[in-house]
Amino acid sequence: MKAQHERFMQYAIDEAKKAGEAGEVPVGAVVVDSNGNVLARAHNRVIATCDTSSHAEIIALRKAALKIENYRLLNTTLYATIEPCIMCMGMMIHARVRTVVFGVEDPKWGAAGSLYNFAADHRLNHQIEIISGIFKNQCRRIITDFFRVRRYKAKRVSTPISHNR
Repeated sequence: MKAQHERFMQYAIDEAKKAGEAGEVPVGAVVVDSNGNVLARAHNRVIATCDTSSHAEIIALRKAALKIENYRLLNTTLYATIEPCIMCMGMMIHARVRTVVFGVEDPKWGAAGSLYNFAADHRLNHQIEIISGIFKNQCRRIITDFFRVRRYKAKRVSTPISHNR
């Protein structure tokens, strides 16, 4: 099972890299059915679409639902490079996703165990199995490198130029 998780997480990582190359926060997601068929792949497109809901997970869930012509994504697994946020976990619960596999925790926004644990909240009508840590270091590196470069560029732009005469 671990090899299967690693294979699909690599697809999510490939999507995250596409997001980063486009200047988006590098998050990728893949939805897979119970037979191991990839239903959808996506990456963040918040900036490109001017839409705060254009997270990789949301886009992938929408594509998968269109592909199977059903908003209920029963017996599916969603792979994401980073722990899904509140919005994404809410959509996964509504869609009845069976399992979420993610690479690295998100202590600022995570809703699958880090900050919140929507997946195990028995007050909700559906609980999701959570598997974390698949390619954790690689997923962490993608996101930290992206923000390190972004901070460096911001610092260079905001630093006044000294004119020594």
